[in-house]
Parts: sequence; structure tokens; C-alpha cells
Amino acid sequence: MIKPVLRRATVADLPEITRIRTSVRENHLSVEDMAARGITHETTAARMLSGELGSWVATIGNQIAAFAFADKTNGNLWALFTHPAHEGKGCGTILLAACETWLKDQGVETAVLDTAKDSKAVAFYGARGWTIDGSDEHDVFMRKVL
Repeated sequence: MIKPVLRRATVADLPEITRIRTSVRENHLSVEDMAARGITHETTAARMLSGELGSWVATIGNQIAAFAFADKTNGNLWALFTHPAHEGKGCGTILLAACETWLKDQGVETAVLDTAKDSKAVAFYGARGWTIDGSDEHDVFMRKVL
């Protein structure tokens, strides 16, 4: 099996990142859903270029297989998604490690995230040291001391 390769994401990667984001089975959002939440190529690019977001992609071969964003202003793991064809290949693990290291380097002491209650993500993060810090009817809130 080909191992994923980690690299910093660029604004030019945003169309492929959007393709992955809209392809996932869990925590799915359409382009329209994202736009309704203020998440567009323009707003994401601005946050990347300002340095607010740390951003990475994992590639397999010459294809982007997964991506992650971390927000240094609030310690939030803002997004981590793998294309369904590449699940289980280690992309999420290397992306999560990059986000955690970057957040810690930015002075964040505790990272936070939220994910859907019924998603595989809860177990994924739990196996990597994240703990549940609360929930509501739809989401689980998790944290990790860095």
C-alpha cells in the first residue's frame, strides 16, 4: 500500500478540498450548506493567507486524498476529512498529528473539536487521546491537552 504524504495546503488546493468535503458519508455538507455557514473558497482562502488557519493535505500518488484545517485563534480542529476511497490508509492520522503539533507550536494548550454523535470520528479521535467534553442532540464536543 502506498503511504500518504503530508504537505501544507495552498489556496490552489481549495477546489479539490471542496470535492473531498462534499464526498464524505458522515458529517456531509454540500457547497450550498457550507456557503450558508459562511464557508466559501474566498473566506477560507482569506483565513489561510492571514495565518489564522493551519492547513494540510495528505496525498496518495499525485491525488489529494484528505485535508485538515486547524484554527489557532481558538484551538479548534476546524476540519479533517478523508475521501471515502482513501479511508483507512493513514491520512487522518498524519493530518491530525500535523494539526496538533502546529496548534501547540502556536501556543494553544488545549485543542477542541466537534463532530457528529454517530460518526466514526468519535472513536478515531478517542483512540488518539481526545476526550469527550460534552454533547448536544447532534454533536459530541471533544478536547485534548497538547
